[in-house]
Amino acid sequence: MEEARRLQVTAWVVGLVGLALVVGSVLWLRTGYVLSAVASESMTPTYAVGDRIVAERVDADQVGRGDVVLYSAPERYYDGPPVMQRVIGVGGDRIVCCVGTGTARQRITVNGRPLSEPYVKGGIANGMPPYDVTVPEGRLFVLGDNRLNSRDSRSFATDHGGTVPVGAVVGRVTDSYAMPVLLAVATLLGLLLALAGLVLGVAARNVRRRPAARLTLWPEHF
Repeated sequence: MEEARRLQVTAWVVGLVGLALVVGSVLWLRTGYVLSAVASESMTPTYAVGDRIVAERVDADQVGRGDVVLYSAPERYYDGPPVMQRVIGVGGDRIVCCVGTGTARQRITVNGRPLSEPYVKGGIANGMPPYDVTVPEGRLFVLGDNRLNSRDSRSFATDHGGTVPVGAVVGRVTDSYAMPVLLAVATLLGLLLALAGLVLGVAARNVRRRPAARLTLWPEHF
């Protein structure tokens, strides 16, 4: 019975560790990250339609200029999925379009300084009528990288200058998959440990039910 007791204790320890690892990893993955796919050409050439992306959930004060974010704006996009665009200005910034002559030579200015945007498609920084927006506190001015094919802050000028509230941000897109992959591996390891605990539990039960060895008495020889 001592062997059965040891197996049973080991089964409980291994199984509970496995379950804890699964639950913790899944919760961390679901609450810390958003997995999505690019649904439009708004962010080409940086992201193409169908690209799988990972966005990490961040606090409002962690969102800055240049970040690519997922945000929810159902009143603008007909209750569609979160929109992916780039943050050009934060609260207090003045965004003006544009300086320079010629479509490919124009540049947006942020607080009076021309913005270098090597990521925009074809080098075109605008593609729409000029604008001059001072971003209200607690809001963001966002644009797609494909300025000729993006419904972004420029398309909603009458609504707070086209800006979106920081609280609408669902996550900040990251090119690092290290943490999500690590959490996925931890989940798999937890499942394996939980299965091992189950197997050990079955083994302990079988040992407990095994009949005790019988003592055989040999006849005495005279």
